[in-house]
Amino acid sequence: MTERQIVRGRVAGFSPWEDDFGYSRAVAAGDHVHVAGSTAWVDGKIEHEGDPYLQTLAAFGVGLEALAAYGLTTDDVVRTRMYITHARDADEVGRAHRTLFDAVRPAATMVVVDGLIDSRMMVEVELDAYRAGLARTLEGKQP
Repeated sequence: MTERQIVRGRVAGFSPWEDDFGYSRAVAAGDHVHVAGSTAWVDGKIEHEGDPYLQTLAAFGVGLEALAAYGLTTDDVVRTRMYITHARDADEVGRAHRTLFDAVRPAATMVVVDGLIDSRMMVEVELDAYRAGLARTLEGKQP
């Protein structure tokens, strides 16, 4: 993936829907960063069609890449949300979450939804992160 740039506290450029629907992938608000719903849409295609575990890892990878633009990692994640299209995938999605966040143990929610924007998407995730002093480190880095 390409390097992302912070512009006015926002990170963009991960999917075509950001421009189409008018949102940013991630937004810094003080010492907090909120990452929009992320899926396994990577480099213009859906990755790991039919595999909820790998799609979850890919979706969190997109979100974690957005956090990395702020210098944040999984250690800074305080909350996750997982939206899945089939209850039968809960164990695999949960296993992927544990793979990434077992040591961190953020607050987490998993909800079954009727569908996502593309029927090949099995999971969408959101992340919230916090680092004390982040706002000070971002000052002057934004155009």
